[in-house]
Amino acid sequence: MNNFSEYLIELTGIKKNYGKPPALIQALRGIDLKVREGEFVAIMGPSGSGKTTCLSIIGLLDTPTEGKYFFNGVEIGELNRLQRALLRRYYIGFVFQSFNLLKRATALENVELPLIYHGISTKERKHRALKALEIVGLKGRESHTPGELSGGQQQRVAIARALVTNPSAILADEPTGNLDTAMSQEIMNLLTTLNQTQGITIIMITHEPDIASYAERIINFRDGLIVSETINRRQ
Repeated sequence: MNNFSEYLIELTGIKKNYGKPPALIQALRGIDLKVREGEFVAIMGPSGSGKTTCLSIIGLLDTPTEGKYFFNGVEIGELNRLQRALLRRYYIGFVFQSFNLLKRATALENVELPLIYHGISTKERKHRALKALEIVGLKGRESHTPGELSGGQQQRVAIARALVTNPSAILADEPTGNLDTAMSQEIMNLLTTLNQTQGITIIMITHEPDIASYAERIINFRDGLIVSETINRRQ
């Protein structure tokens, strides 16, 4: 994908409704959001504010009811289901609060998994997975299963899995939600380093102000709308 857009992600007038009257739920009421390539953006807001719905739309896991979404200049609404799946597979990485690792698989096997769907050879998969694990500081832990790793190490495996496909953007949903303070700081330092050294765009949901402070820009959601935006001096 090589379009000449000023923004990697651009949402215009995005609305998302669930259900029908009288039980209609307006999760998003008209979101305008632009994210440049290489930005680190934190999204905050109370439960039900629409932040997770917005991230799901950005990650092509959901579709808006109204509005337009451009990813690197490509209008997502004009893509068919297969094209959307391919864009998600090749350009977007995901990191979740619950890690979502295969419990019986090793760290290496967990990181290799996305590459299987890319049709990459076994040798190349292993090479790229080993490199990703080294980048996140887990060299020597390749043969460990999730049960043999700490929570912070499991999240590092999840980040390596997101990295291994060389995505344009990583979407992180409460990436430190299951970690203690020390491990949370380690994960945030890692994400910041990846953003700064590799230019990966990061969009992160968090409810913790100290975690949001690692981002360059903090966007606050309430009742399906963006209510404020802050440019942040990172730690």
